[in-house]
Amino acid sequence: MSDHHVDNRNRVLGAGLVLASAMAFSLSGVLTKAIASDTWTVACWRGLFGAILIAAYVLWRNRNAPMPATLRLGWRGWLLASVGSLSSLAFIAAFKLTYVANVAIIYATVPFAAAFLEWVLMRQKVRHPTLVAATISVAGVLVMVGAGVGSVNLFGDFVAVLMMLGNALYMVLIRLFSKTPVVLAAAASALQLFVIGWFFTDPLDISLHDGMLLTLFGLSFAIAAILWTEGTKLITAAESGLLGSAEVPLAIFMAWVFLAEIPPMASFIGGVMVLGAVFWHANRDYRQAAGRHQPGQGH
Repeated sequence: MSDHHVDNRNRVLGAGLVLASAMAFSLSGVLTKAIASDTWTVACWRGLFGAILIAAYVLWRNRNAPMPATLRLGWRGWLLASVGSLSSLAFIAAFKLTYVANVAIIYATVPFAAAFLEWVLMRQKVRHPTLVAATISVAGVLVMVGAGVGSVNLFGDFVAVLMMLGNALYMVLIRLFSKTPVVLAAAASALQLFVIGWFFTDPLDISLHDGMLLTLFGLSFAIAAILWTEGTKLITAAESGLLGSAEVPLAIFMAWVFLAEIPPMASFIGGVMVLGAVFWHANRDYRQAAGRHQPGQGH
């Protein structure tokens, strides 16, 4: 088989894996709301199953490497894990406190917040299209959050914004700590939530129904993380960003189908603004990347 056919096959496989990960991630809101247990209990069990599966995946991927080297994180890895833990906790809490659509749409602005943090922390220049898309996205979030003033959803929207900033910082730290084993840090992050959660709640005090959903939540989280990790190795960052954006409309659709959750009009307006900016920006990056790989364009 020619290298061209192998490359095409890998790209198709990579795209499929990233799309599958987006579908798995999109279940987070539905599962969080369907589980009656509190935020810490959800975080505990999601952390346990996530840590076990992701750690098993890391060990399998590094099965020929020495065990101590495979499991070594260092302070950078633990810092990354801690930021991830706080972001995950805010992610779950936000779903409990506001509409799935609001959390998903606010989460979609993470790349733009990450670009801003890169400028602040690394003095990396922000591209003009990114500034335009970020401005539109911020306006969309303000429309959505502003409509929640005086309602029970306002605090949830605020927690979602903190979650978004935490995830943006996580993305920047991944780039700063380029030699840190990111997937292993994700497993450590999940384990942190499980251990710390025992000080805030009794994870064993759950119903059989919740236990089954918590197991499904942990499995879907770990599988989504693994699929995304494998998929992004086979396609460009631009393709991964564009395909990963599908998580947002999928999450909103899942909430409508399984929870009959219909957010207010302001969420739709803000969502259209944010998603429009996200897809425009991601599609632009994809087209530029594709253009650079056209025959005669160089590599």
